[in-house]
Amino acid sequence: MGLWSTAAEAAAKTPESRNRYVDFLRALSIMAVITGHWLVTAVYIQDNQLFVSNLLAHQEWSKWLTWLFQVMPIFFLVGGYSNGVSWNSAMRSGKSYREWLKARLERLIGPVLPLLVAWGLIVGLALVFAGDFGTAKVLGHAGEYVDKPAIELASQLAIVPTWFLAVYMLVVLLAPLTYGAWKKYGFGSFWALVGAAIVIDMLTFSTGVEVLGYLNFIFIWFSVHQLGYAWRDGRLDGLDKTLAWGVGGLVTLVCLTNLDLFPYPVHMAGNPGEGISNSFPPKLPMLALGLTQCGMLLSLEKPMRRWLMRPKPWTATIIVNGMIMTIYLWHFTALTLVTGLAWKLGNLGLLSSAGSSQWWSARPVWFLCFVVALVVLALGFGRFERGRPGVTAVAAWRQVVGALMLCFGLALLAKDGVVFVGWLNLQSWALALPLGGAWLAGLLTMRSRSRTGAESE
Repeated sequence: MGLWSTAAEAAAKTPESRNRYVDFLRALSIMAVITGHWLVTAVYIQDNQLFVSNLLAHQEWSKWLTWLFQVMPIFFLVGGYSNGVSWNSAMRSGKSYREWLKARLERLIGPVLPLLVAWGLIVGLALVFAGDFGTAKVLGHAGEYVDKPAIELASQLAIVPTWFLAVYMLVVLLAPLTYGAWKKYGFGSFWALVGAAIVIDMLTFSTGVEVLGYLNFIFIWFSVHQLGYAWRDGRLDGLDKTLAWGVGGLVTLVCLTNLDLFPYPVHMAGNPGEGISNSFPPKLPMLALGLTQCGMLLSLEKPMRRWLMRPKPWTATIIVNGMIMTIYLWHFTALTLVTGLAWKLGNLGLLSSAGSSQWWSARPVWFLCFVVALVVLALGFGRFERGRPGVTAVAAWRQVVGALMLCFGLALLAKDGVVFVGWLNLQSWALALPLGGAWLAGLLTMRSRSRTGAESE
């Protein structure tokens, strides 16, 4: 049976009570992130050197595109809704935290392990047996060009998406606590996190201690996650409420990024040419953008839920959700492989300067190539995203410790890449942490089950 037929069969069995808009927004947010990454990543040849830069550094107007394509807040909103539904269901049915956590972690950890193993092997073999793969130049954080081996650059691009998992797994681990806080304090639990995020930004700028800013990976993303609970409990129902949140967020965002009172730049994605990033670590404009997106998108919920009752859009949504983490984790690998092939084929399509008319006119062809490569990767590795029936969950402490090990390892790899001066030229211990964590959590296996469908709520 084909992929569409299998998904269509699952679509026909979907209960009417399911909020399909949750699944649609999950798919929409990931696809928008992928599109944005492919759009702003500028790879070109100049003076016989391969440059990997950012479109934001070449065309000033493009920074406004990040307000459209930076939609990670939506994934955390959807995560709050889904975690609220699943944890509430687990409590009603008498499931333990151990059983609940296993099901949530399987969908997160399973897809990332093949990515790490694949790039560990690629980098290790390339640097050991092929020597220097040549040099590339990447636009550094201070605006200067820094020589780096091309294979190091490729692996860094491929592993960067794992930062999201490092944060989201913390959200999942603490979901019972944050859900309990929501039930007890309601929106007070949201505003407490917002207040903490404001304090962290103020302290970061006033003291100059940039490491403090990393606490907002917790306060900002957890606050958006709390709004997912509010959505699930009907506390954001009504066009007047959603528009108020959306407009309030937009006004706040415009003020934070355009008034001289505040130090924040306009762009909502990493721009190597500027010292302050709104996204890494996240800062208050990212929270304001999240409020804007949540309010505006929830204003469309009713008509969108009616539209998703149609078989074709709902079937397509199920297909994407069935391999959503695989698609997200491998999308930079698809870009890297296609670009590397073009480089080896005599700089095919790489001679146009980033942002030029020739560069823009070639974007549709590049996107088509990226999509083909990603589809092949997703079909090949999507099976690792599916759970394992009949496997007993290990003790909760093992799952928690294992997930924390994996979070720490992924954070290091997302920050510094795979290449390192040491054994096999790899960050061996950073790679070992996720693998060891997956083993400790009882999730290190190549077994999979055949299943297509949206993530269970």
